[in-house]
Amino acid sequence: MTDLDSGRTEPTPSSDPTPSTAAAPSPETSPSPDTISPSTPTPSGAEQARQVAEEARESRWDRPSFGRELFLGHLRLDLIDPLPPVDPEESRRGEEFLARLREFCEAEADGRLIERESRIPDELINGLKDLGAFGMKIPREYGGLGLPAVYYHRALMLVSTVHPSIGALLSAHQSIGVPQPVKLFGNDEQRKLFLPRCVREITAFLLTEPDVGSDPARLATTAVPSDDGQTYVLDGVKLWTTNGVLADLLVVMARVPRSEGHRGGITAFVVEARSPGITVENRNAFMGLRGIENGVTRLHQVEVPAANRIGREGEGLKIALTTLNTGRLALPAVCAAAAKWSLKIAREWSNAREQWGGPIGGHEAVAGKLAYIASTAFALEAVLEVSGRLADADRHDIRIEAALAKLYGSEQAWLIADELVQIRGGRGFETAESLAARGERGVPAEQVLRDVRINRIFEGSSEIMRLLIAREAVDAHLSVAGEIVDPKADTSQKARAAARAGGFYARWLPGLVVGEGLSPTGFAAYGPLAEHLRFVERAARRLARNTFYGMARWRAGLEYRQLFLGRIVDIGAELYAMSAACVYAKTLRAESSEKGDTEAAGAAELADNFCRQSRLRVEELFGRLWNNTDDHDRQIAKQLLANRYTWLERGILDPSIDGPWIADATPGPSTREDQRRIVPPTEV
Repeated sequence: MTDLDSGRTEPTPSSDPTPSTAAAPSPETSPSPDTISPSTPTPSGAEQARQVAEEARESRWDRPSFGRELFLGHLRLDLIDPLPPVDPEESRRGEEFLARLREFCEAEADGRLIERESRIPDELINGLKDLGAFGMKIPREYGGLGLPAVYYHRALMLVSTVHPSIGALLSAHQSIGVPQPVKLFGNDEQRKLFLPRCVREITAFLLTEPDVGSDPARLATTAVPSDDGQTYVLDGVKLWTTNGVLADLLVVMARVPRSEGHRGGITAFVVEARSPGITVENRNAFMGLRGIENGVTRLHQVEVPAANRIGREGEGLKIALTTLNTGRLALPAVCAAAAKWSLKIAREWSNAREQWGGPIGGHEAVAGKLAYIASTAFALEAVLEVSGRLADADRHDIRIEAALAKLYGSEQAWLIADELVQIRGGRGFETAESLAARGERGVPAEQVLRDVRINRIFEGSSEIMRLLIAREAVDAHLSVAGEIVDPKADTSQKARAAARAGGFYARWLPGLVVGEGLSPTGFAAYGPLAEHLRFVERAARRLARNTFYGMARWRAGLEYRQLFLGRIVDIGAELYAMSAACVYAKTLRAESSEKGDTEAAGAAELADNFCRQSRLRVEELFGRLWNNTDDHDRQIAKQLLANRYTWLERGILDPSIDGPWIADATPGPSTREDQRRIVPPTEV
């Protein structure tokens, strides 16, 4: 088939175009990014891991999804344009809170102090509590502010530019800590008991373990029920517990053994952080986010009331993944803030610094970087605003949109921070304190580079996010045709699946040939941005075709073609960002006509330039789907892991501190001093 956009010939599907049930890996339990060969046999435990993930993910699509339709080749702009409006009363309350928060941050928050002392001062934490910042997402009926998501995101943007550790403190508490899972899955008694406490108490989420990251099927922490069913006893070690060092309440994921009267499985519990048997054994230190209170927590014979269990036994992972669907939007907010700050510094410095007869911003080598930063900062804000308004409207399934926002925001913010350091030159590598000590403005460019790096790993690494999104993107195919190549399916199941697949593809494939993107007048309501949306529409159909070809070519083996799947997702992320940028610019134009603002023209210019840059990236990604070094790379990696190239490592010294690659996490009593930090309340 010849592509309608570029004339490039696309691969022809094999005689069996049916996807496998393994066509896209499961979200958190898919093969790790170091899987070497597409032909590698399924390792023992992989089937169990996949089953755990499949049972945890939301399998229904009972609400519309812009992202799902995009990967199916349909540009459904009607799902995001017009953007759901923010209720005027909610907007008023949100703006008032932001004004109070800004005043507080300007007067009381010292980001340099946090950076120097690697901790957020007690008085700053208590001041945030007094403002209600820990209850931004908690409903007003439970004492919280109950702000819309868009204002929660704007608040995170504001505090994160003081120091991103503050954003991490507030978002770890409200996006994945106790409030969100209790609000979504708790019963009335739990909401009444815990949500009012969460307005002034700090919470943390405990899932990761020293030997368990993206594969929760191997979760080792146990929760053994008592004979009378009134309590559970928790044992295990949890790693990277953000807020865990100073938390009052914890959400702990633990495995309940299957037994009579207990269905077992990974289960969520609300646990008092001061319970006997809980020890914070270490406060971890990182290259960035130096004020983050992240630790290692050991639970030994910790007794938890059965009334503190959230949901049923075995629903813990599903609760975690559902919580993250919108909770992940906290990270795009932090990334957008970093991009906007980088833009400010890049603009001011490029005007002030003169070289070769003029400001450096006037030289093309720097001008290209400035244009990239400005255009992408606008796009990141657009993605955040569109996703946030969809979350507030609560009419759409935004699991794909939130995941794309997290993936795209974290990747682009890192590139923007790197470009800022490059524009600043040697000053970008120098610390703010050193710059100030010798009489210059103390710009923490090197700090933003260190701080944003974790966002590509937090709450699902970019590699895992690509696999998660890929799984959701091909869900429609698996639902109609997955049983055809499922080894567990019998002949009758395969026959029924074949009939379903035939009907689905007979309708779906012809729709990928033509669309509004081929019309010179398509999307005319978007004015100069219409050409970009025509590209997005054509590219969405092209993306769907290429996804289909990949499933047809590799079938079950597509599970291991993670680089191919990653490029498919990266194309989708660019298309979502382009769509959001155009819709956001159009929305600002409509709002400016009502308010008399003059920003609309600038928004359209930035959206236009972003789309032009994004289109080049999309074309490159399409080309690399089928023209790449993936096969050679896998062979090199295989030989590398077989120690074939150890000679290349000669002539160096390894400064690593001796110790095992993974710390021992054997259950038992702690032998270390408790590192828990208690924040005393404000004296009245």
